[in-house]
Amino acid sequence: MSLALGLLLGALSLLVMLPAAQHLRSLQDGERAQATLHTAGSCMAGHCQVKFEAGGRTVVADLPVGSGGGKESVGASLAVRYQADDPRVVAREADVGGGGAAVLAALAGVAALFFLAISAVAAVFLARRPRSEA
Repeated sequence: MSLALGLLLGALSLLVMLPAAQHLRSLQDGERAQATLHTAGSCMAGHCQVKFEAGGRTVVADLPVGSGGGKESVGASLAVRYQADDPRVVAREADVGGGGAAVLAALAGVAALFFLAISAVAAVFLARRPRSEA
């Protein structure tokens, strides 16, 4: 069980949270806009939407995985950064450093190593255990 949990946490860290942190950092030089929270939810899991004006039109875009601000209510005002050629690629300005997603990636990685170490210790313990003869 601990081996499966370790592998799952390792996959979460390497395949989800690290790319999310890199994506957030890629928007540091994006266009800045004032937005309102359109749909609230678990922003860290990518379940929030923002509404803002870009290029003279109204855009409703999903915040990416690793975003903060999940405790804010619908209608809350926040600054966002978006890609000039595709305004649907957006992130909260407070998140473009990638810090929150990077911290979660590190925590998941450490937890994965912990559970993998427990698996290794259990395997050594079981291999050294004397066998009972029947």
